Amino acid sequence: MARNNRRKARVDDNQNDIVAALRDIPGVTVETDHDDLFIGYNGRNYWIELKSERAVSKLTGNILESQLKESQKRLRDTWKGHYAICWTIDQILKEIGIK
Repeated sequence: MARNNRRKARVDDNQNDIVAALRDIPGVTVETDHDDLFIGYNGRNYWIELKSERAVSKLTGNILESQLKESQKRLRDTWKGHYAICWTIDQILKEIGIK
């Protein structure tokens, strides 16, 4: 029998609160066993890489490139479906079309 040797990914310190807030919104589903959040809303799927606010430059307000894995940079630059890197609930709501 084959085993999945993937180690459990580290959970960002803001993930639990953001997931709870998203699950309180009618019509939103959230799966967390993916890289990082897989969100369904209004018949669409959204792939959100969640980062801690510590990964954000205080100077520019953008994610520090040094905080991204090479695989995350590649997805950001080449993925044809939805993929976004967020660190706040407001950014995620904007991504999925909730004002």
